[in-house]
Amino acid sequence: MKQPRTAASHHPETDPITGLGNRLVLEDALRDAQAAASNGTSPAALLLLNLDGFKAVKSSVGHAAADLILQTVASRIRAAVQENDVVTRLGGDEFGILLPATPLARAVSAGNRILAAVEPEINLGSANVRCTASMGLRTADPSRTPAELLMEADLALGESKAEGRNKVRTFDPATLLARQLERQIVSELGHAIGSDQLVLFYQPIVELATGRLQGSEALVRWNHPERGLIMPDKFIPVAEATGLIAELGRWVLRNSVAQLAAWRRDPATAHHDFSMRINVSAPDLQSLEFVDDVREALSTAGLPPESLVLELTESAIIQNNELDRYTLMSLHRLGVGLEIDDFGTGYSSIGYLRKLPVDHVKVDREFVRDLGKDDTQLQFLAAIQNVIRSCGLDGIWEGIETAEQAEALRSIGCTSGQGYYFGRPVSGTEFTAQLKRQETWPA
Repeated sequence: MKQPRTAASHHPETDPITGLGNRLVLEDALRDAQAAASNGTSPAALLLLNLDGFKAVKSSVGHAAADLILQTVASRIRAAVQENDVVTRLGGDEFGILLPATPLARAVSAGNRILAAVEPEINLGSANVRCTASMGLRTADPSRTPAELLMEADLALGESKAEGRNKVRTFDPATLLARQLERQIVSELGHAIGSDQLVLFYQPIVELATGRLQGSEALVRWNHPERGLIMPDKFIPVAEATGLIAELGRWVLRNSVAQLAAWRRDPATAHHDFSMRINVSAPDLQSLEFVDDVREALSTAGLPPESLVLELTESAIIQNNELDRYTLMSLHRLGVGLEIDDFGTGYSSIGYLRKLPVDHVKVDREFVRDLGKDDTQLQFLAAIQNVIRSCGLDGIWEGIETAEQAEALRSIGCTSGQGYYFGRPVSGTEFTAQLKRQETWPA
């Protein structure tokens, strides 16, 4: 294998801060390693290393000290590998290392050795800093291009950071498939919103004392023509990241209230007096048009404002800025219900009960899941219910899966519940059938 050129005379291929080769050197070395592997040599191992939190460190210590950190890290990496291994700086705080003819197990061991070498404190003169790093590993498959190998090693690096950093993560083809699916979702979601590929499922919210229906939560699904039913956790984050969440939210709003209006018009279902609940995202609260969208949807459907409840996650309201407060107060004055979703999972939920114009609180399923594990859990839930009641709010307990859980919650004064015990999310057609044949839930 050709050695990387790091002398000053080869400046175009040399990193000026560390003296290491740059991306061009690494790509050349990758091509050489792949050619050797095609002739029977064991594949090389490609490692990408990224310093954890380096941007914050750089802001704290300044550019000159940050350069010293990079130089020290480069020296430590170089000292931790073999003489014929290729060490490069790809830019910023990212380093690329190529280990020729190295089996996967040895590459993982080498990666951990490099991470351990990077970690000790670095003396900057006026202060000492400690840097950890994360690493992605990809075997240099001869069938892949250098650009593809670098991209796949970078995917593994991202997984390493997501798992807690300071570790080696090997490339998993499933990660690439997930990324490809995400790209397809981005390109297809906009079309899906306008072409009847989205559908709403409905889950009952029930009065614990009587089993009568209090509400229905509308949950969006994507009925993809090729991949079948796609759950919201696969496309809602994509919608938020690409700016499609507002359009998606308007679709859910219009169609859910239209469905409620249809149920109220139908003599076979109109005797059920319940509200429609939909989830609201943080971008919705930041939109100047959102209140008008809600008002228009209700007017078009011919429904009173109190027939709609908007569920707000704490992440949607935690920003506590003027626009959010204005939107919430405007919705409150309009007369729609406001509900904090997943109550108890955020660090400041209780404080928000008194500050926000909310009417309902949906208690996270984790609290119900632990019910019955010890004698104190029910007392703890009773205390939560007392806090909710003392704030003048209605509490809905989600995640109820058994009759015993429902009865235990009812015994401590809880009034409303949601969960598989009462019913799973079902299509509009099936929910309509339930409304026609049932008076209480569960059936």
